[in-house]
Amino acid sequence: MSAKQNLFMGCAVVFIFHVFPHWVAAQSLGNLAQYPPERIGLTITTAENGSPELQPQQLTLNSGQYYRLTFDCPDVRDDLTGWRIEMMEFLNNAHLRLVTVGDIEVHLQGLSFNAIECDEIGSAHVSFVPIKPGVYPLYVGNVPLAVGRPIGESGVQVKGNYVFGEIVVR
Repeated sequence: MSAKQNLFMGCAVVFIFHVFPHWVAAQSLGNLAQYPPERIGLTITTAENGSPELQPQQLTLNSGQYYRLTFDCPDVRDDLTGWRIEMMEFLNNAHLRLVTVGDIEVHLQGLSFNAIECDEIGSAHVSFVPIKPGVYPLYVGNVPLAVGRPIGESGVQVKGNYVFGEIVVR
């Protein structure tokens, strides 16, 4: 290479390091396949007034860490008293690995889903790695059919009972 070419290449490298430092410093925040996941739980019960109650109301997670979140619904009586759990913004910013309901495992490997409905007593598990820090809403409300809406409809069921928690990713 000539001296001019060397100077140009050196300037180009310096330019890239200064203009795009996040590219240079980018690194993985964790091993997306590291086992075992940290286990965390969220219990959804029904208050005396018929509204859902979350325990805890806030989950604090670290980006790049592998988690297994268990949704426990211990007092659901039937399809119309169940709860729909939505966390779409969070799911759009996490790498999903596995959804387990009973003995059935669905290996997602990054795909997404819209909601989980607890329409009988039991638990569901979601394994994931949060990728992007932020504060994400966690919605729990009536299943749509219970308030006269189409089965599978997403979003807040304003005519029903609902509550918001949050997922904080650091």
